[in-house]
Parts: sequence; C-alpha cells; structure tokens
Amino acid sequence: MIIGAPKEVLDGELRVSLTPDSAKQLHKLGYECAVESGAGLGANITDADYEAAGVKVVSDARTLWETADIVVKVRPPAEAELELARKGQILISFFYPVQNEALMQQFADKGVNVLAMDMVPRISRAQKMDALSSMANIAGYRAVIEAGNNFGRFFTGQITAAGKVPPAKVLVVGAGVAGLAAIGASTSLGAITLAFDVRPEVAEQVESMGAEFVYLDFEEEQQDGAATGGYASVSSPEFRAAQLAKFRELAPEVDIVITTALIPNREAPELWTEDMVAAMKQGSVIVDLAAEKGGNCKLTKMDEKIVTDNGVTIIGYTDFPSRMAAQSSALYATNIRHMMDDLTPNKDGQPNINMEDDVIRGATIVHEGQITFPPPPPKIAAIAAQKKPEVKELTPEEKRAAEIAEYKKKTVQQVSLLAGGGLLMLLVGLVAPASFMQHFIVFVLACFVGFQVIWGVAHSLHTPLMAITNAISSIIILGALLQIGSGSWLVIVLAALSVFMAGINIFGGFLVTRRMLAMFQKS
Repeated sequence: MIIGAPKEVLDGELRVSLTPDSAKQLHKLGYECAVESGAGLGANITDADYEAAGVKVVSDARTLWETADIVVKVRPPAEAELELARKGQILISFFYPVQNEALMQQFADKGVNVLAMDMVPRISRAQKMDALSSMANIAGYRAVIEAGNNFGRFFTGQITAAGKVPPAKVLVVGAGVAGLAAIGASTSLGAITLAFDVRPEVAEQVESMGAEFVYLDFEEEQQDGAATGGYASVSSPEFRAAQLAKFRELAPEVDIVITTALIPNREAPELWTEDMVAAMKQGSVIVDLAAEKGGNCKLTKMDEKIVTDNGVTIIGYTDFPSRMAAQSSALYATNIRHMMDDLTPNKDGQPNINMEDDVIRGATIVHEGQITFPPPPPKIAAIAAQKKPEVKELTPEEKRAAEIAEYKKKTVQQVSLLAGGGLLMLLVGLVAPASFMQHFIVFVLACFVGFQVIWGVAHSLHTPLMAITNAISSIIILGALLQIGSGSWLVIVLAALSVFMAGINIFGGFLVTRRMLAMFQKS
C-alpha cells in the first residue's frame, strides 16, 4: 500500500507529515511512500531529498490523493481535500473532532477511515505517538525565543565595563509539556525563572530544571492526572482567587510571562487579567500559547502581536511549531511512523485498525462509515479514576498486636539463618584446617555485615554508593601484590589476575562516581 503526504493547504503552514528519514522506516514496514512536489520545501526538504530516500514525488494534490491508500497530513483537511478523498482510504492527521463535527460526518459518509493524532490517549505506551506533546514541546521552546526577540535586554545577568546588567525575570504559567520546555529554554539562557502550576506535584520537576516553583498559601485536593488525561483539573473559585492574587503580586516584578494553560476542547482560562498587564513594567513581554482558544490573557489577539498603552508586548501567535518547521516536521513524521508501526503489527504493508487496542481505538474517530468519537476511556485511565479501596483503621491494640507478630516473624527468620549458618560453619570446620577457618570466619562476617549495610540503603543511591565502595574495598590489591613474589606459578597467575580486577574496581569506581557527580553540576 502507498502512504502519501500532500502539501499543506493552510496559508503559512510549513510543516510536512513525511520526511526522508521516516519514509525509510515506513519502507521497512512494507509500505511505499509518495509526496506532493514541494510539500517539504517549508521544512528545508527538497524533492530530490525525497527521491534519494525512495519516495515517489507526484506533481499535484489530486494525483497524490488518487494514488495513496493512506494519506498523512498535519492540519485538519480542507473542504477541497474532502472532495479528493475516496471510500476505503485512511486519513491520519490532526482533526480536532469537537470543533469539526460536520467535517467528521462528511468523511464518515464517504467511507473514509480517520485517525486523529490529537486524540491519541495520553498513556505511557502511546508517548511515542503523542503528537500534541511533540508540538507543545516546540511551542514552549519557541515561545522563549519569540519573547527574547521582543525583549529589549539580555536574559542572563552580566557585569561589563559599561555597568551591571540584571538578569531577566521570567514567569511560566503552567508546567505541562510546553511549560517545561519554556522553563528549560529560559533557565539555559540565564534568566531567573519562576513557574506555577495548579498541580503541586510538578514542583520537583520545575525545581530540578533550575526554576523556582511559585506556591500558593492554599490547599486543594487535585484529581489524579491519569484520570484527567494528563491535564490539570478545573480548580475551585477559592483556588482561582488565591491564584490571581499571587499573579497580581508578581506582575510588577516579572519581565516576561509565558502562559500555557489550556485543556483540549475548552476555552482557555483567563489567568493574566487586564490590571496585571497594566501593572507590568514598560518593555515587558507576554507570550500567550493559548491564543487559539481565547488566550490566558484576554488582551491577546489571535495570530497578532500588539503593544499596550503602557508598553507591554503581547504575542498571540498560534503557529509556533510551524515557525520551526524542520524540527516540527521531523518529530511529527516520527509520531506518524510510530502510529503506522502499531497499525502494521505484521510489517507486511497492510494496516489493521484494531479497535481492541486502547491507543488505536482512542485515535480512531471514523471507522467503516461510522463515527466512533468520543472513544471510551483507556483502561489505565478507567482504573485510575476508580476510588481507592478504603483501608480499615486499626485500633491501638490491633496495631500493637500486628507489630508484635511482625517482630516475631522476623526473629524466627533471623534465628533460622543464624542456626543454618552456624551448622554450615561447624561442618566446614570438621574438615578444614584451623588456619583456613580463621580467614573463612572473617570472610563470612564481612559478607554478612556488608549485606546488612547495603540492604538498608535506598535504591536510588546504590550506583554511586557501590561505585565508591568498589574503589575503597579494592585494598585487597595489597594482598595480591604481596603474593606476586610467590615461588608457585599458579599463585603468581592468580595474584596477577587479582591485581588486574582490583585495578578495574579502583579506577572504574572513581570514574563512575565522578561522572555521576558531573550530572548534577551546571556547565
């Protein structure tokens, strides 16, 4: 079967859904690939690049739609493309079915199977196909670049002969994929970065990237992210009031605000109000990544850049991924390729829309002439949404009895081990010489003590701990060096091997420890 990628018809859309690299991988799945001439030029991919990868270049969109059995796109199809589609064809693209119900019905009437990349479930197994996250990652990074382009100063602080330049102060609202990408770009440029999210559990992620998490003096139980598709749940009015109060406090201090709060199929929540914009310093910048859904700042104008009366620049572009078309196309084409990998389990070039598969079922919105949207929740989300079983609260007497029973159980185990070990030592002592037993007892005790010490260490510390203890414990090299002077060739060979292996422990242990420590040091 043939997978075809037409040129995007939306003005200003530079991305393409098929790249030479992804085409090579699709060939391994048994597919042939075709692309409309000029489809990749916006992403710096020429027709010659496609031909070199074994992709057939066709002259126009009509020919491509007539040739391809599977059509892959970036943007939702236009009316003109609907006319070119035929029964039995498979379309894979962003579709946004809630906003395009009529278009979805038209494709169902034509008998075209449609898989929406924006409907891929946000579960671990589907991360490789999560095109929304791929594009959000790029949008977050690009938002910082756009902010820097419109900000009149350095991000990082500098001390020059001409004077001291303070660092910029950046506030990122929302620590999802786009927010984390923005935080990473901002901190790498040297700005003082603050971040806020309604999910306090992401604070560690934010702080691990070198930013400061903004806490509210307010506690509210949040719904499990697995049960909400990985998105933040809607907050209470009281929480929202505390949130806005904190933002009003920060508004005069920050130079750049990047807002990323958006839940699919909902209007963007207003987080940065008009009075907050008025409180910001002249020359400040707001980048609103939710502009397509009304914006987190209500002064935002979609696809425009405006400057307020007090000199604040508000950027409401909705094409951030397209502004980095080469990178966006590479990631999106990889998402498509992974989708085709799941659709082709036998790698025979024959797609199988398996409606029993959580990921494929979630992405499929039209199948065999029937609208299958909305999909049922993935099994993992359904499990997460279930209430946790109630744990019976034990009385103090019951707790005491349970602790005594556990203590007795451990005591029996320890006594059994000691008895077994003692019996083994006795049996060995009956046949072994006294000089051997002295060393053997020390060896057994060392193993026992070492095991007990290591067993109590957290798993996350095992690698650095073992690396350095390997180096220290290699003091046995001294014994091996003493034995090298022995008159027996067997002893000499064994001693040399001991020196070699102990040397690996010494140098390898310190090398691994040094590399691990370097992971926590900023360059």
